[in-house]
Amino acid sequence: MRELLISAARSYYMGLLNKHISNVEILLTNPVGISGVADKHQDIQEAIEVELGIIADYNDKLEVLQRFFIKPQQNETTEEKKKDAKS
Repeated sequence: MRELLISAARSYYMGLLNKHISNVEILLTNPVGISGVADKHQDIQEAIEVELGIIADYNDKLEVLQRFFIKPQQNETTEEKKKDAKS
């Protein structure tokens, strides 16, 4: 059950991270597509700053989950798989 809950939390935070990273990418590449924001340069920067704050928050949560709740052997297994995949 523990592993299932940790896996669900990781997936949840990764999904939220990807959502907000996508928002920043859209703001950077196509700010005209954001209604009401394209008129003012400052509003775009503010919107990006808000999104970056959200990204930082979810990234921090993922790091805490990884550092304090994932057993060391799980981390080693994940790292071994990454090394094997690169080979």
